[in-house]
Amino acid sequence: MAQPAPQGRRSSTFTRLLRHGFTDPSAAARLLRTPELAPVHDDSVLLEAFGGAADPDQALLGLVRLVEAQDEAERQRLLATLVTAKPLRDRLLGVMGASEALADHLARHPRDWQSLVTYEAADLHPATPEFEQALAEGVWGEEGGALPRPDALRIAYRRCLLGIAARDVCGTTDLSEVAAELADLATATLRAALEIASGEAPGDAAVCRLAVIAMGKCGGRELNYVSDVDVVFVAEAKEGTEEAAALQAATRLAARLMQVCSDITVEGTIWPVDANLRPEGRNGPLVRTLSSHLAYYQRWAKTWEFQALLKARPTAGDPELGQAYVDTLAPLVWQAAERENFVTDVRQMRRRVIAGIPVAEVDRELKLGPGGLRDVEFAVQLLQLVHGRSDATLRSATTLDALTALAAGGYVGRQDAAALDAAYRFLRTLEHRIQLQRMRRTHLMPEDGTDLRRLARSMGLRTEPVDALRAQWKWHAREVRRLHEKLFYRPLLDAVAHLEPGETRLSAKAAGQRLEALGYADPVGALRHMEALASGVTRKAAIQRTLLPVLLGWFADSADPDAGLLGFRKVSDALGKTPWYLRLLRDEGAAAENLARVLSGGRLAPDLLLRAPEAVALLGAADGLRPRGRVALEQEVLAAVGRADGAEAAVAAARGVRRRELFRTAAADLIGAYGTEDRPAEEDPGRLLDVVGSAVSDLNAATLAGALRAAVRESWGDALPTRFAVIGMGRFGGHELSYGSDADVLFVHEPREGADEQEAAKAARAVANEMRRLLQLPSADPPLPIDADLRPEGRSGPLVRSLASYAAYYRRWSLTWEAQALLRAEPVAGDAELGRRFIDLIDPLRYPVEGLGEDAVREIRRLKARMESERLPRGADPTTHAKLGRGGLSDVEWTVQLFQMQHGWELPGLRTTRTREALAAAHQAGLIGTEEAQILDEAWVLAARVRNGVMLVRGRPGDTFPADARELAAVGRYLGYEEGHVGDMLDDYRRTTRRARGVVEEVFYGA
Repeated sequence: MAQPAPQGRRSSTFTRLLRHGFTDPSAAARLLRTPELAPVHDDSVLLEAFGGAADPDQALLGLVRLVEAQDEAERQRLLATLVTAKPLRDRLLGVMGASEALADHLARHPRDWQSLVTYEAADLHPATPEFEQALAEGVWGEEGGALPRPDALRIAYRRCLLGIAARDVCGTTDLSEVAAELADLATATLRAALEIASGEAPGDAAVCRLAVIAMGKCGGRELNYVSDVDVVFVAEAKEGTEEAAALQAATRLAARLMQVCSDITVEGTIWPVDANLRPEGRNGPLVRTLSSHLAYYQRWAKTWEFQALLKARPTAGDPELGQAYVDTLAPLVWQAAERENFVTDVRQMRRRVIAGIPVAEVDRELKLGPGGLRDVEFAVQLLQLVHGRSDATLRSATTLDALTALAAGGYVGRQDAAALDAAYRFLRTLEHRIQLQRMRRTHLMPEDGTDLRRLARSMGLRTEPVDALRAQWKWHAREVRRLHEKLFYRPLLDAVAHLEPGETRLSAKAAGQRLEALGYADPVGALRHMEALASGVTRKAAIQRTLLPVLLGWFADSADPDAGLLGFRKVSDALGKTPWYLRLLRDEGAAAENLARVLSGGRLAPDLLLRAPEAVALLGAADGLRPRGRVALEQEVLAAVGRADGAEAAVAAARGVRRRELFRTAAADLIGAYGTEDRPAEEDPGRLLDVVGSAVSDLNAATLAGALRAAVRESWGDALPTRFAVIGMGRFGGHELSYGSDADVLFVHEPREGADEQEAAKAARAVANEMRRLLQLPSADPPLPIDADLRPEGRSGPLVRSLASYAAYYRRWSLTWEAQALLRAEPVAGDAELGRRFIDLIDPLRYPVEGLGEDAVREIRRLKARMESERLPRGADPTTHAKLGRGGLSDVEWTVQLFQMQHGWELPGLRTTRTREALAAAHQAGLIGTEEAQILDEAWVLAARVRNGVMLVRGRPGDTFPADARELAAVGRYLGYEEGHVGDMLDDYRRTTRRARGVVEEVFYGA
């Protein structure tokens, strides 16, 4: 029995072990003292080699297991070779310290360590022929004879993988060579698997020609350690065989090939073979003829399928047929950028990738996350598709080779290409080392401290390895994000502004092609705007050159990039000499992105901004987009009116405040709907709609208060002989105004004590008419039409009535529809006490005691049916008219208002002017079921948002979806639909409103 070492000696041993990277020196010392390692347990050269491994503890455990698995003679040979042969020592310990899975393989197959002994020139960079030979010896040689051939192939594959991993961790090969070797090994494996399949079914092999086309990373010779191998199968009948029979035979061979590679047995697995990139994916036949492939790609293929063909490479089977496949389809690849839906498809694919990442994994994703490998690959491939049409030097299937060609051609700056190359190599190496440990397919950074330490050491980081690894990873991810944004746009600036005369510049033609591919409908105009913004040597031009690459990307991600760029040029022209403007956009990241979203989101917000460009400052302030309340707005408006010289100047000042606040609200709405990098899109569209409705209503109320103050001050000063109040009606009183709504109002007055009633009435009429005149004066500011047609007797009745006159009219003449209209009456301006008394007057009318009689209910239903038949505009589609169409605003509002008039007298919750609040109160009271209430609420919110979206996009009100495709797409983006999904938007709208109409038929009409 081994005696324990003295304390001092043990302490010295532990220190040595810690110095060489062991984290558990006690366990390491115990393993080193095992009888099997007795000849080398104190060898300083061996300890030094352990210190070079990613995980010395894991390497030592792996060595003990390997030595224990040898017979005595082989053990002595292994230990002697370890001590004397540095290449083997570095390779073997390096592999076992970096890969627990390969250490397990060595323990299971203890003779395979001998494959790491040789160190000749041919061994440094093996290619497909060398791998084919190694696999053939393992499968059909003496060693494989006793095993089923698929298992023999699995063992031989792992043995080859040992050599690749050894060269990788020892630094003999770089990332590109490792990825190429892995792809070449995969090629050899596919060929061996096909040979096994053909040997098992010689009859099938005799009647068909089958070619295996590698796709993805295998096709690009940039494979990972653990990855699906993407393939496509193409077959032809041999002479004398019917095509159908040949395809059936080829399908059996292909299926067996996939099974040989993908099956899991006692010897593990190789990798899954994925054929889902074939035409029609999983729904399509596994094998097609070349003519069938060609027909599909000519007629049905989507843009991403051509992007996938960038990496197509014949790998196994009939080489002539495989090459014919690639040669036949290659011309279609380089026409993909000319497709009408190219930009839409590319954007959708990019969004789907990002959206598919689980929230908990976004910050750990090396491949799919922001700043990850997919960002690099996506950028390179898009540039290839755009410029490879006319430049054949760009048609490489390998990402780094393509990036080098893009730099050589001047499509990417050389420094940018070098930085992107370095970041890509770092991230791919990180991915490789993560996968190598357990031979599992993953792209997630580990969270365990031990795993992170091993990973960092495998990357050559030995001082504070975990912190250093995290810092380098984050730095490279930031670089990828920065360069991903810059990659498309910086050369565009170079083309128009001559920014880097020392480099090969992108030609104006190539720049135009790129802009067109990115969604700009007028690339010539876009280049002209860019030149105007970025040319020259001024400080302003220099800042613009910093901003434009990012802004162009944000514009390109919108439904109308041209409008965004044009708007940016106009704002920049207006504010270019203002020192704070460009500084704000440069230094406040949120301001620049917010501006890009606003300028490319439609016409309304840019039009408002261009009339007062200084409102850009709102986009950078912390609370700049938060709507202001009615009290604050009214105070500002009244103060501006008080400073103005004359009534017209006073109302102009009030309208100026309204313009700025409309911009604030519209900008917040667009950004809330679209989201930004730092601010996700608003998840509750109803909340966003409520905010907009309240903000616009409060703003219009403050503007009316200003107009009232100006009208009174102009002729009467403070001596108006009557009290005067403005009552909001309809959506105004309900705090539900949209951007283009009229202000429905009633005017009410009450003579002051001692005043002549006729003089008071005359003064009230003059005030109301003056308000209307002032607000209708021609102006560049948005109009605020006042509509008083809901007053007693409509247009035939007096514009203004006294409170007593209203009381007399409602007592004697009021009709049911007038009581219904009063449900949303609320004071908005003028004498507050008079407004309250007006509400007290009408409450018994709109919430009648004991509710409505049957005759009144029938009258309301009759009026609604008449409105449906008479007021819908001629030619309008009743299934998509947001206000009067099926299941639209009117349907929901009349249903809710019927509840209010029937039950408002007994249910206080129904006594509100707001539709959604009243609907919620009706549900809470049990007047309508949960599902029915949700259906009505969803339809009302959707219809109201459609109206807002149309106004934001077109700059003028509308109740139907736009006919113009680009405007329709912009409304879709506002409603949360990706570009290209306007059909889904219309289908969803029709389905939502159809369900709502069903509820209305049941609840309102009693059907």
